[in-house]
Amino acid sequence: MPPAEPLRLLILGAHPDDAEFHAGGLVSLYRQRGHLVKMVSLSNGAAGHHALAAEVLAAIRRGEAANSAAVVGAASEVWDYPDGELQPTLELRRRVIREIRGFRPDLLLTHRTNDYHPDHRAAGQVVQDASFMVRVPRIVPEVPALQRDPVVAFMSDPFTKPSPLKADVVLDVTAQVDTIVAMLASHRSQVFEWLPWLEGILDRVPGDDQGRRTWLRGWFAAKVRQRADRCRAELIAAYGEARGRRIGFAEVYEISEYGSPLDAAARERLFGFVFQ
Repeated sequence: MPPAEPLRLLILGAHPDDAEFHAGGLVSLYRQRGHLVKMVSLSNGAAGHHALAAEVLAAIRRGEAANSAAVVGAASEVWDYPDGELQPTLELRRRVIREIRGFRPDLLLTHRTNDYHPDHRAAGQVVQDASFMVRVPRIVPEVPALQRDPVVAFMSDPFTKPSPLKADVVLDVTAQVDTIVAMLASHRSQVFEWLPWLEGILDRVPGDDQGRRTWLRGWFAAKVRQRADRCRAELIAAYGEARGRRIGFAEVYEISEYGSPLDAAARERLFGFVFQ
């Protein structure tokens, strides 16, 4: 049975596959409990390929995002801002304010502003710029202002300058890996074509669906284990010595000071069931 008052998780990423890469485990956990999840890509993803034309790729990626969300029964939107050219403009800020007010998230995820990708930085910046304004009635007055900010959290990245990610919340997502891989596999143009091409390993990707899925699990596992290794002390603190040292699949989140604080009550409400 769905909960009487389901939580609402909104992810504002820069590209159609960002939510799955960085927060697929949390998405899966929320949906397993009957909570509401919406994954929004601020850009159309049309630059993410070495061969496909932009207008063709944009349509493909919109469909891939919808297929990925359908794996767990989440909602999906892909906006029409050009991939690779995202800017934290006033127009985009107003649209983000409307989205946050319309969805009324309890938890909002986005990128940090010192991520490697300019689109990621722009997405993080525009969410920060919108965070207080969602409660100001005279800003975007056609949509009722929120009475309280959501908790805002940054998805993980490995970059350290000017500051490394602070592991405020660490999650063991080992049991969710197959679901994450199924979601990522829906982004075929990315995980089986574009990203392997970027890494110079396109020739290692199998041609059959089962072989591709197996390859994807190993490729993704290597990246997620690096994430877990970087926050090993926090995993041990959260899950205990024995389990914390074994965790190979983790998601990490830093809480933004621009949203509501993650006090003890909010931590229990938003993440408590994850540790059960």
